[in-house]
Amino acid sequence: MQPVTPNWRTSTYTGTENCVEVADNDPTKVMVRDTKARSHGVVAIQPAAWSAFMEFAKNR
Repeated sequence: MQPVTPNWRTSTYTGTENCVEVADNDPTKVMVRDTKARSHGVVAIQPAAWSAFMEFAKNR
């Protein structure tokens, strides 16, 4: 399988001073990074866990 180049995006609900970027175009993982500290690394999350987190966050 060929590696997928991350398609990073930010939420339209947050400002540029406190944002995270998400790349969810790889079916095997969702990647999250800090917009202002991209060099600090990436967190890779299983898609099912990301979906559960998003559902939890929507209800807050």
